[in-house]
Amino acid sequence: MSKNLSELSFRKGIEENLFESMGIAARKEGSPGKEDMDRLAREFLIGKSSVYGAASFYDFLKEENKGKQVYVCNGTACVCAGKQGQVQAALEHHFNAEQIGHMTCLGRCHENASFHYQGKNYSGSALERLDAILDQKDSGQDAYHVGQLGPALLTAPSLGMDGVHSVLQSALKNGRDWALSEIKTSQIRGRGGAGFPMGFKLESCQQAKSEVKFIVCNADEGDPGAYSDRYLLEQQAHSVLAGMMVAGLITGAKWGILYIRAEYPEAVIRVQSAIDEIREAGYLGKQIPGTEFSFDLKIIQAQGAYICGEETALISSIEGQRPEVRTRPPFPTQAGLFNKPTVVNNVETLAAIPAILGLGGAYYASLGTEKSKGTKLVSLDSFFNKPGIYEVEMGTPLTQVFEELGGGFRQAIKAIQIGGPLGGIVPVSKIKDLTLDFESFSQQGFLLGHASAVCIPQEFPMIDFLEHLMDFAQYESCGKCFPCRLGTKRGHEMLKAAKEGQATIARELFDDLLDTLQQGSLCAHGGGIPLPVRNVMQYFSEELTPYFHS
Repeated sequence: MSKNLSELSFRKGIEENLFESMGIAARKEGSPGKEDMDRLAREFLIGKSSVYGAASFYDFLKEENKGKQVYVCNGTACVCAGKQGQVQAALEHHFNAEQIGHMTCLGRCHENASFHYQGKNYSGSALERLDAILDQKDSGQDAYHVGQLGPALLTAPSLGMDGVHSVLQSALKNGRDWALSEIKTSQIRGRGGAGFPMGFKLESCQQAKSEVKFIVCNADEGDPGAYSDRYLLEQQAHSVLAGMMVAGLITGAKWGILYIRAEYPEAVIRVQSAIDEIREAGYLGKQIPGTEFSFDLKIIQAQGAYICGEETALISSIEGQRPEVRTRPPFPTQAGLFNKPTVVNNVETLAAIPAILGLGGAYYASLGTEKSKGTKLVSLDSFFNKPGIYEVEMGTPLTQVFEELGGGFRQAIKAIQIGGPLGGIVPVSKIKDLTLDFESFSQQGFLLGHASAVCIPQEFPMIDFLEHLMDFAQYESCGKCFPCRLGTKRGHEMLKAAKEGQATIARELFDDLLDTLQQGSLCAHGGGIPLPVRNVMQYFSEELTPYFHS
């Protein structure tokens, strides 16, 4: 990370953004051309190597993306469902191999068979309508169950403009210290996986001295299997935006940036529509009428890089740099985006703010467990009889979530990956021992994360799952630190060779590799991938025996 590049990237303000300009330049051919990158380097006074280096990192900016017409989802939920081969074969009747790319999780985990074409996502029975889709006569809309166990805070009817007005007026009337106090009282922890207290971040940024501060909504946490962020962006956008506005009031930030996954094109449209509605009502811009509060919102569309779910990599990305993880300190609340104090929270965390202020921090803290307060969204995949998004009070038995809400499993499964690719692999026998909260999962050797549930069917070989997992990890590594960059690659090579019968794996060597990843990686990407691998080796050791030797 270069502080000088951060400053240069901000010389035109946030309205004219280097990273966004790269994406615009790539729209015609799938990758920005040499002339476009040279021009951007001149305009932002940034070296050509920096612009080229950044563009070459992203799936949808790199040279290899030129000419791609359609993209097949290769997320874990779709892989386990076993339908993507059919999707690939069907598309090959209409496109040549060079025109077909991949996207990692389109958020269609409730029905799979997912692919992306001309700015829209399709899934489920879409292959039966492929001719209409290619003629752009099919909207690609989908539907899934939405429900709750306990109070409906995030799954309540959409906040709408009346709700935004009410939340903002309450915060303005009672003051930013009141709003911060309510959030601290609620004891809400970040819903993106790390579980960091939201109130601490806001207070730290509030106390930082700077004329310029930012609130960033991390809508690029693309854990395969997790589509709760997609639900909130598409169906509860006003709650997310109101939460960002309150965070801006508390910290003194004048800009809120939504960094939204390229894989969620419909979410960009829905959120922009809500922003336009709030702006039209007079609540965005300089000096909101009758107040001294100034705040504005901007969407920046990501370009395909899982590592951007890590907050410092996301910050580098917005600046137009390679999205490599930064060392801390300094923490983003002191020196974040463009070296300015920045709060980065995920979609679900920000969306909870209206409910916290409306019902009171004490009420929110009365829900859940001692260390896991409030409610949590859960994503259930297509192996459940009622797949969908469900809001659950923290501390609810996992069996109750799966049986009462999900309707049980539609076929035999042997394990569930909960919490994304870095989450644990929970064997079916352990479901009864878990409750939906941070403590329970940690105590049992798993990770709650986004609380996404990706089922592994009985007939799916665990060696295939591990090879897929490590392939994902090595492909999505930012490459900054050696343990992750090299370790995930070596791990994938070993598992692939074992899977194909070329060689067995020395267990001691593999354990050493996992230790190196866990202890030596700079961030949770390399440091977290050993958890699910070890879970599989612990609970499915007999199945893996043919692939390892002592």
